[in-house]
Amino acid sequence: MKRNAGLDRNITKGWRPATQAVRGGTWRSEHGETSEALFLTSGYTYDDAATVAARFSGEQTGMTYSRLQNPTVEMLEERIALLEGAEACRAQATGMAAMTTALLCQLNSGDHVVAAKAAFGSCRWLTDNLLPRWGITTTTIDATDNAAWEAAIQPNTKVFFFETPANPTMGIVDLAYVCGLAKAHGITTVVDNAFATSALQRPMDYGADVVAYSATKMMDGQGRVLAGAVCASAKFMEEKLLPFQRNTGPNCAPFNAWVVLKGLETLDLRIHRQSENALKVGRFMEGRVPRILHPGLPSHPQHDLAMAQMKACGPIFSFDVDGGRAQAHAILDALQLIDISNNIGDSRSLMTHPASTTHHGVGPDVRADMGVGEGMIRINVGLEDPDDLIEDLDRALTAAGL
Repeated sequence: MKRNAGLDRNITKGWRPATQAVRGGTWRSEHGETSEALFLTSGYTYDDAATVAARFSGEQTGMTYSRLQNPTVEMLEERIALLEGAEACRAQATGMAAMTTALLCQLNSGDHVVAAKAAFGSCRWLTDNLLPRWGITTTTIDATDNAAWEAAIQPNTKVFFFETPANPTMGIVDLAYVCGLAKAHGITTVVDNAFATSALQRPMDYGADVVAYSATKMMDGQGRVLAGAVCASAKFMEEKLLPFQRNTGPNCAPFNAWVVLKGLETLDLRIHRQSENALKVGRFMEGRVPRILHPGLPSHPQHDLAMAQMKACGPIFSFDVDGGRAQAHAILDALQLIDISNNIGDSRSLMTHPASTTHHGVGPDVRADMGVGEGMIRINVGLEDPDDLIEDLDRALTAAGL
């Protein structure tokens, strides 16, 4: 197979993001197919025993086993790395596989992590429950407070771990400050960029070391498959991540990789249109609910920072109602167009009650500390006509007494 039909790789690296999203990392076989080929194979054959020995020793490049390499998966990895501005990328089975791999591949017993307290529920489970089992301690902080990062550093701090915008509180982390602080102390930054993707925000441009993704979300963008990705330097990938992934196996399936490749082709178009729709819906909601957390609105406490770091606001925001879980559930139950779902990133509009779904497992005390109340609802604004979404929300809010 040939990468980009034999084009010089220096030329392909110079393509702009919209071109990379369609053509980056493309390999073609002797058949000259236009769409990326789907290689559904677990293993490979060799012309002779010396060839397989050379490949396993690293003396010769080539495929050995699909837990280690697969042409379809490698195309996805190349494309994501190009879009991210990263030297290397490894695709993962899911977003949480990506987060777990990005952390465990580099941490040892006795290490310390500083993590944002506002995070996806499963990410908090990693820092609060899994890491301590291996003797790794974590200090969780308000990640929007720059001073809190420096105050939490200990002599054994190895990693800063956070997402921005945060799920579901929509808190914004000052990427330039936090990544700069980490570098000054020899700490590795791991940034969950799933809410924005490289189409809206590239953490590595601000000094981030590792960027992790749930490609299930905006990259696929149509609710079809599970996938994840970790981007980093070639050195980090070779020395830290690859040994962990090679021997533990959280690999992305070729079919899922192929679907995400197709999703990346329209990522820029989708996420900007969904951001526009979310801004229009958010402006309507701002006048109807007690509190709204939307980084694209001037009412957001970190609006200026968000707009400085992001090209657009993204499709997701949250809001609070005073009637707690009962009123939040009443709103969801009254929806006719928008679906009740705990997923995000879909081209369909989706709403969920985080306290009873995505953040149920962290417990009420942790939710309260994170700012995830019983009256909070998170919405993923899709590609429908925003006026139809507004009408649906207006009916649901009225039915719930708002």
